[in-house]
Amino acid sequence: MASNRLKYLSLGVLVLQTTSLVLTMRYSRTLQGEGPRYLASSAVVLAELLKILACVLLVFKEHNYSMRALNSILRQEILNKPIETLKLAIPSGIYTLQNNLLYLALSNLDAATYQVTYQLKILTTALFSVSMLGRRLGIYQWISLLILMAGVALVQWPSESAPEKEAVSAGSQLVGVAAVLVACCSSGFAGVYFEKILKESKQSVWVRNIQLGMFGLVFGVFGMMAYDGERVRESGMFQGYNTITWTVVVLQALGGLVIAAVIKYADNILKGFATSLSIILSTLISYFWLQDFDPTSVFFLGAVLVIVATFLYGYEGKTPSNPSRA
Repeated sequence: MASNRLKYLSLGVLVLQTTSLVLTMRYSRTLQGEGPRYLASSAVVLAELLKILACVLLVFKEHNYSMRALNSILRQEILNKPIETLKLAIPSGIYTLQNNLLYLALSNLDAATYQVTYQLKILTTALFSVSMLGRRLGIYQWISLLILMAGVALVQWPSESAPEKEAVSAGSQLVGVAAVLVACCSSGFAGVYFEKILKESKQSVWVRNIQLGMFGLVFGVFGMMAYDGERVRESGMFQGYNTITWTVVVLQALGGLVIAAVIKYADNILKGFATSLSIILSTLISYFWLQDFDPTSVFFLGAVLVIVATFLYGYEGKTPSNPSRA
C-alpha cells in the first residue's frame, strides 16, 4: 500500500511539474510587462545551481546528515576521479544547449504544440539506445515510433488563417519547431550517453548529477556571457526577474529529481499515462487561460496518436530511461 502511494504520488508530482513548467515558461516568455524581459541564459545558469544544491542535500541525507561523510564522498568521487568526472562534460554541454533551446521553442510555440512535438524525444532516445547500447526494440515499440512520427506530423499540419497572420506565425513556428527538434536529438543522445555512464560505474545518481551540474554551470555561464554578456554587464543577470521567472527556474531545477523518483517507484505505462495527462492539461490550459492556441481537428488527431504511441511504447520492454533530466 505504501509503495502504491509513492507510485501515484510521484506520478502526480511529475504531471504537475511537467505541465506547470511548460505553461509558466510559455507565459513568462510571452508576458508583456514593463522593463526588459528576463534572460533565458541566466535562468538556465540558476537552474543548474539549484540542481547542484538539491543533489548535495540528497547526498547529505543519504549519509545520515554527516558533514564529514559528505566531504569525503565528494572528494573521493569527484576530485579524486578526474577522468570519471570529465566523462560528464559531453552530456552536460548538450543538456545546457537543450535547456536554452526549450526557452527558444516556448517563445515561438504554444504550450500544446510544444508538448506534443517534444515527445519525439522518445524516438531519438530509442534510436540512440539501439545504436549506442545495443538495445533491441519489440514490435510494439517500432509500431509506436511510426505512430509517434505520424502524430507529430499532423500536429505540425498548417491550418487556415489570415495571410498576414499566417506569414508571421509560420516564421515563428518554424523557429520553434526547429528548436524542439534539435532539443529532441540532444535529449536522446545525452540521455543514452548518461545511462551508459551510469551502468559502467557504481556512483550514486545524485553524485553523477552534481558532476553534471558543475559542468552545466560552467557551460551555462559561458553561454550567458557569450550571447547576453553586454546586457548582463549593463543591467545584471537578474534583469526582468519576477515571481513567474523564479517559479520557472525552480520547476526546471526540480525536473530531473522528479523523473528519478518516477523511474524508481513507477513503471513505463504509468509514466506514459502521466505524460499523456500532462499533454491534455497543457492543451486545455493553453486554450482557456493563455488563449494562444487555436485547436483544430487535425491537431487533436495528431495529439491522440502521440498519446497512443506513448502508451504503446511502454507496453513491451523497458523504455530507454534518463534518470537525471526531464
